[in-house]
This record gives sequence, C-alpha cells and structure tokens, in this order.
Amino acid sequence: MEKPIRGSAQIPDHVMVSINGDAETQMAVTWRTSTDIENGFVLYRTENGELMRCDATKELFVSDIDESNIFSALLTELNPDTKYYYTCGDASYRSDEYSFRTAPKNLTKFKFICVSDQQQGQPFDCPDYSYFQNFVKKILKENPDVRFILTGGDNTDCGQHEVQWNGAFSGLKGICESVPVMMTLGNHDNRGFKDYRNGVGRYYSEPAEFFGKQFKGAYPYNGPEGWKTENYMFDYGNVRFGVMGVNGPEDVNDWVVEELRKCDKTWKIGSYHFPICYSGTDCQNYDAYPVMTEAFESYDIVFSGHEHNFSRSFPLRQENLYDRPSQGTIHYMLGNSGANPPGSRTVSKVWHAAFYPQEVKQGMVAIVEVDGNKMTLTSMLEDGRIADRCTIDKDKDEITPYAIAPEFRLTRMMFKGMELGLMNSHTPCMNKDGIWYAPLATLVNFIGGYVTKEKGKMTLSVYGHTVTFFEDSDVADADGKEFKLPAKVVRGAREQLYVPCDGCHAFEMRWAYADRNNFISFEHESEDKPVTVQP
Repeated sequence: MEKPIRGSAQIPDHVMVSINGDAETQMAVTWRTSTDIENGFVLYRTENGELMRCDATKELFVSDIDESNIFSALLTELNPDTKYYYTCGDASYRSDEYSFRTAPKNLTKFKFICVSDQQQGQPFDCPDYSYFQNFVKKILKENPDVRFILTGGDNTDCGQHEVQWNGAFSGLKGICESVPVMMTLGNHDNRGFKDYRNGVGRYYSEPAEFFGKQFKGAYPYNGPEGWKTENYMFDYGNVRFGVMGVNGPEDVNDWVVEELRKCDKTWKIGSYHFPICYSGTDCQNYDAYPVMTEAFESYDIVFSGHEHNFSRSFPLRQENLYDRPSQGTIHYMLGNSGANPPGSRTVSKVWHAAFYPQEVKQGMVAIVEVDGNKMTLTSMLEDGRIADRCTIDKDKDEITPYAIAPEFRLTRMMFKGMELGLMNSHTPCMNKDGIWYAPLATLVNFIGGYVTKEKGKMTLSVYGHTVTFFEDSDVADADGKEFKLPAKVVRGAREQLYVPCDGCHAFEMRWAYADRNNFISFEHESEDKPVTVQP
C-alpha cells in the first residue's frame, strides 16, 4: 500500500522507553515498523558490558491511513541506577543507539516533569509539534536529573487518526528514546471524525482503540478489566502513580480504591485528564463526579489538564475545602505545554488556593521534586516566570506558601465554583427545619437565564427548562409537568422567594453543602453559555 506522510517503514521509528514493572530492574522499549518486518529485538549493554538481547512481541496496528507492526520488548534483570545503551529492530534494519537509566534502589529523592495538552491540529496531514519538542528539550537541558515525563492527556488533537500520533511522536523525537514518557489518556486522544479533514461525524472510541493498540506493551497491563492500557499504575521510588483514563468511571473508581487500599508508598499521585476543581466559567466535572469521588480521595495529589491553564486547589474532601494536606486531595491543574491558550474563559474559583489564567502563547511545565516526605511543585512558563511554587510537607502536615480555605459566616451560594457577588449580596442561603433553601431566581439571573417575577410566583428558564415556583406551595410547574418539592416555597431575605435546593433538579442541576466552609455549590453538566435573546 502507498504510505502516507510519516508512515511506517522498515527502519524502526516511534522508539520510546517507558516504565513497565519494577523501575529499578526493568524498562519497556517499543517501536514501529512496516508490516514486512516480521521480527524484532533489542540489543542492550552497559557502558563496558557485553551485548545482551531481548526479543520483542509484535502486534498489528491497522489505522485509518496505514498498517504497521508495533514491537514491544520488556528488558528485565537490569541493574539499579545504571545507564544502558540500546538499539532496536531486526537483523537488517535497526535504530540508532539510544540510552536510558534505571531507578536507584530505595529511592526517596527524585524529579519528574508533567506536561499537558500539547495537541496540535495543523498542518492537517503533518501536525507541527516542533514547539513542544523544543520546549521539552529546553526543560530537560535545564533539569538533566529528570527521571521521567508524566502527561496530563491530550497528547494528540484527534487520537483516532494516526496522522495525529505520527505528529505527536515527531514532537517526542530526541526525548522519548531516553526519558520514559508515561501518558495519560485525554478526551482528544480517543476522539475521531468520520470525515477528519472536514471535522464531520465526531465520535469517541471507548475503549480508546488507537491508544490501546500502540501502548499495550509500553505500560503496565494492570488496569480494570475492559479498560486496560488507558488505566495503569506504576511505582517509582516512594511514589505510587495511578494513571486514569476518561472512560468507564465506575470501573476505574473501584480499581483505584482497591489498588490504593493495599499500597504502602509514601505518596499516592493520580493523573486524570478532566479537572475536578476546574477554572472554566462554563466547564463541569460530571464526567467523574460523584461516581469517582472515592478514587480521587484516595490520592494525595491528582494532576489534570483539559483547560489549558493552571490552578491548584485547597485539599478537598467530601465537598469541603481544607488547609492541611492530610485533610484532603490537592487537585493540580497543569497548564498547556503546546503554547495553545484556551481563550478568555477562565476565572479563579472558591476551591483554588493558586490560579493563573494562561492566556499567553507560551508553554507551561510542572517540575515535581520528591524528597522523602516533602514534595515541591513548580509550574513555570517557557520564559522562566513561575506561576506557582508550593511545597507539601507530610511531617509538618502543611502546604507552603500558606493559604487558608474560606469559612463564611453567612451561607454563600456558588455556581460552578463562582461566587455570585453583588447579585447574591444579603440574600444568603438558609436552613429551615433541616432543609436548605436558596433564592433560585438570583442563581438563574447569574447564569444568564430568564427570570419573571409576579405576585406569589416566579418563572425561571435556563438550560432548556422552564419552571414556575409558587409561594407557599411544594408543587412547581416544570415544563408543563408537576414537580414535587420537599417543602413549600417561602419568602426569605430581601422578600425574595426561597426554594428548597432540590428545586434545582428541575433544571438537571445538582447541589452540595460544604459544611466546613459554609457554602452551597450548584453544578450543571452543560457547557453552554446562556444569554437572553435581544428582540
């Protein structure tokens, strides 16, 4: 068959090392060739040692544009903290010689970097990842002691099209042959189009087909049944890493909880593409919450991406925000690493201890330094400016620089983490006979919906639903149907009608009360941006 641009050939390409098993004594090597190459093996050695051989397994990868063989070799019985040199291929066609280093024994001090959302879509047939490649090489040159790279997802723009993976690997060339790359699956990585060139017929592959076929031999095959490869766990030093894909949240939750329950590592770090403590004005976390709450709360830190900007949360547990690391999970949203800012739609939220709207056309990297019971995280732009640097100290049970999670005197109302501001001034939520009430007209106004107030009733329209609430009644009219409330609508502060918070269900919203911080948060899964019509 006629090969596409960057198509597979007899000479190995897409050569990558990755952590698969004991990082002290094992390393996976994977590569791609054309299908006329039947066998493959790795030849490897220490600086002055004898040449050793490891045969590879072969998997056929039929994509939308090409047919290739993916070879995987797992090198075992390696010496800890040792540099190895290797080549891969068959007897006739071999790669250049590259090197990697195994982890030292009983490691408690090391450094790794996190990148995220480096995807590029243009040019169409040959996506240009040169910025990302140069950026990462610069960071590695400045930090030669980096042990591996962890991604936050969206390694490609459309991962169900091989032209995108060819682009991604072009951006990793000169990097992934020697520095292990541990990828997190993002929503773009399992996205495809029936007509890719014209962006028609978008779909998401579940499981992530192209990701799974290319990286099955690269990553530990220890994820939940049906969702392996895109979910995996690996250990490095005193840290357990849990890499979670975006599919099968119920299965992923159970897998994480069970695996981390047995884990005795000092640190438990998760990576999941969609942020829980997001910063987009229009975003949502329904993809993971509440079904994966237990999993997230099993980690010390969870890295995420998706929004192309930076934020760090207060420790979060059961909807509440805390100050100390032992009290909850820190959600750390990685900025974009491909100089592809998202546009002005980000804002600091109630759950953010640190925030930076990454609107400049520069990449960002997170440099993570583990030192026993301490961990320092630095998020930095390409030009060296630091968006945030924090240290988590387990011994002192503190995070510096210090930040105190808010505790409100009057019960605030939040929408998607945003305080309603002047609109909600002096109209706090209230608890009456054990039931929480909120001035829902204020909420709908804030969102951008329609509000009509008449004597003894109000009609609210937003997110495709129109609901009329009646004073002193526990029955509302929701889209022409009766909607039962847990209690009657009453008058509250500033003579506003207060509705039991469960009334938000008529708009397909959910709500939660953070008792420690004293606020009620409303969420909606739509990422629409409601605006009233100007006649």
